[in-house]
Amino acid sequence: MPDLPPDSVAEALARSLPSPDESGDTGDQRGQPPAPSTHTIVIPPDRPMVSLLGPGDALLTTMERNFPRLVVHVRGNEFQLTGPPEEIQLAERLIDELLVVLAAGHPLNRDAVERSVRMLRERTRERPADVLTTNIVSNRGRTIRPKTLNQKRYVDAIDEHTVVFGIGPAGTGKTYLAMAKAVAALQSRSVNRIILTRPAVEAGERLGFLPGTLNEKIDPYLRPLYDALHDMIDPDSIPRLMAAGTIEVAPLAYMRGRTLNDAFIILDEAQNTSPEQMKMFLTRLGFGSKIVVTGDITQIDLPGGTLSGLKVVREILADVPDVHFSELTAHDVVRHQLVGQIVEAYGRWDAQQPRAASPAWRGRGGAGAGPSYDGHRDRPGRTR
Repeated sequence: MPDLPPDSVAEALARSLPSPDESGDTGDQRGQPPAPSTHTIVIPPDRPMVSLLGPGDALLTTMERNFPRLVVHVRGNEFQLTGPPEEIQLAERLIDELLVVLAAGHPLNRDAVERSVRMLRERTRERPADVLTTNIVSNRGRTIRPKTLNQKRYVDAIDEHTVVFGIGPAGTGKTYLAMAKAVAALQSRSVNRIILTRPAVEAGERLGFLPGTLNEKIDPYLRPLYDALHDMIDPDSIPRLMAAGTIEVAPLAYMRGRTLNDAFIILDEAQNTSPEQMKMFLTRLGFGSKIVVTGDITQIDLPGGTLSGLKVVREILADVPDVHFSELTAHDVVRHQLVGQIVEAYGRWDAQQPRAASPAWRGRGGAGAGPSYDGHRDRPGRTR
């Protein structure tokens, strides 16, 4: 054997030794996936197995789709799960959570199952059953409750803080849940009235070209608030409550100069307020009142280059106590499943656009219009 430096000798010797795979020595099987195991879950006879499986086994199919590494067999009141132990443990927790929801008298659907699986996989502190069984208000046999973890946190924040901002894309329940909390507060006599407002910025300076009185011109921009009210209050009683001033629906301009005591106040579409309008609204807060501000900073309808009050308020009020900001995302969309995918697709597209080369429509209220939280303005687009 020729003379080699000590390091070269060590390397040559190491190359001459067989690797564990070549020698057939598997050692203690470290790094190898655990062998599949089988576990049987017995559902108590007093629990509704049919409700757990769903009509036509729709919920069982949803479970199987969310646990592709498991083989699930159902016989009588038993689940037999075969697969990785960690997946079996997660599926068992899911079944326990769904049983709690059913025991509370709440029906299950595929959406509830999928959202429960997501919460369990994210290892959140909150239990899915706690989220899905939180009732806000009931009307005509229909109960309004949060459907996602972020919605539950948003609802809890409204209980715990005086001023809450709900920021997120369309369909995440920002305004709807705030309205439900307002109705619940009125029913419990925590407040004496509900005030709902939103800017009629879409009409802009062209308001005079619309037919009818001023109220008739503005009414279409307040219609979504009326629609939500009809879901939560007997429609026959709404005119009476509005006539008495117990419920007020008005454009933001009508709030100027007022002090609102013992009221639950909701500002909707807040992304279409200027910083001055936002300050004016927040300073209407009186004793015994609560404010909820909702908006989507990716759908700004202000003229190009106009600063959105909702985009800067977080920076301004960051250190103010009893003010809370709740973020909702595409995962919290409770409309058609496709809506969430559309929101995510637009978010990915917008993130890829160079700021300096932003298209003109972004300056007119599209995703990213106006300045970011750091106060820098985007390139303004064409004004209307």
